[in-house]
Amino acid sequence: MLRKDAGFIALILALFVIGYLLRAISRDAIILLLVLVPSVIVHEVSHGYVALKFGDDTARRAGRLTLNPLAHIDPIGSVLLPALLIFVGLTPIGYAKPVPVNVSNLRSPRNQSVMVSLAGPFVNLAGSMIAGAILHYLLLSQSTPQNIATGVGQVAGLPFWDGVIFYVGVINLLLGIFNLIPIPPLDGSAVIERLLPSGALPGYFRLRMLMLPIVIIMFLFFPGFLGSVLSPVINVWIKIFVPA
Repeated sequence: MLRKDAGFIALILALFVIGYLLRAISRDAIILLLVLVPSVIVHEVSHGYVALKFGDDTARRAGRLTLNPLAHIDPIGSVLLPALLIFVGLTPIGYAKPVPVNVSNLRSPRNQSVMVSLAGPFVNLAGSMIAGAILHYLLLSQSTPQNIATGVGQVAGLPFWDGVIFYVGVINLLLGIFNLIPIPPLDGSAVIERLLPSGALPGYFRLRMLMLPIVIIMFLFFPGFLGSVLSPVINVWIKIFVPA
């Protein structure tokens, strides 16, 4: 399966490279995809790492506490979905294979499962703030006027590596905020799960298993909703970290 996934991923990346050489795909689109993939991997690893600290070693035994992309990349969610979103000019969002967590192994299952779920968005938001601080320092030290559009995929006036750091900040910000939306199976739904009575959990878990395709379809066909949630946050991030 890993060999098959690697072949599919290599094919998508090759198409991106060919598109770039033919000038059908921008440099920023390539950077977006290359930043998104490790960002979703770190997101997933953080779930497993926090679960391990609370007593569940399922992710470690499954070989998922690693930064090796082949252990985490979902060909659809990590490559094809964000690639399609980039191609059609929408905000790129993706996901990796969920890290396995056995909640029953946690020392305090209902309370610690919330922290395990929120670990991913927290790490993304922390990474976004660190990248923003680095970018702010670099831009101030260069003392050159910048012209940065407020949309993902439309960066002007930045040197290459400054642009990479910009995207690290923005993509991790998007992942953090997106995953905090309290809709199953996004991480923010863990708060709802914690508030439900124990008797309602079996039905909730059955519903959660069916929600991922619905969430993907909703954001693909109603991108205005996603933009209305995320665009103001991106604008605030830019105002804080990018010198005028």
